[in-house]
Amino acid sequence: MHLTRMYGAINNFKPGIGRAIRFEWLIFYIYQYLIVMNSKFLNIVMHPFKFRLFLLYKLPSAYFSGVRVRYLDDEKCAVTVPYKWFSQNPFKSTYFACLAMAAEMSTGVLAMSNTYGQKPAVSMLVLKVEGDFYKKANSLTTFICEDGQRIAQVIKDAIVQRNSTIITAHTIGKNKEGQVVANFAVTWSFKAKSK
Repeated sequence: MHLTRMYGAINNFKPGIGRAIRFEWLIFYIYQYLIVMNSKFLNIVMHPFKFRLFLLYKLPSAYFSGVRVRYLDDEKCAVTVPYKWFSQNPFKSTYFACLAMAAEMSTGVLAMSNTYGQKPAVSMLVLKVEGDFYKKANSLTTFICEDGQRIAQVIKDAIVQRNSTIITAHTIGKNKEGQVVANFAVTWSFKAKSK
């Protein structure tokens, strides 16, 4: 994959003769680039030491709360948060903010896998978080988001259109018994940065 050719294709994209063909090639290059970057990011996230170091450095509250990525592919991400001393509330369950951290991370890691290493860079921002709680979280809670393809498409649109795009990703948290503890809707905004 030649990144200079892909970047050149983006910069030389102008209306006129052959616009449809150039647009198809542009989409092809972006898709190929995302595959390469996605696999590099996947290796970092699933590495037992590298991602924990990232959390300790960039998200220490998630690190000390025990929030961990357990599974990641193009479509799905699973993130766990344990019930322990650091993540507890006074009512003998996991504090809602720790649950929200794990829920947001299950959507955010899918987004980061598609923005990682982008040229031009793509900024991402949480606009809104909504949560519904159904059961006390007094054991390990696993949040699973299966909106990976939708998130990837919205990020591609942000790159191609050079506009801000928005998506609401959904994630469901379940306990060890498979009972739903909480579900969250996290609204993300993406925008390709100017050079």
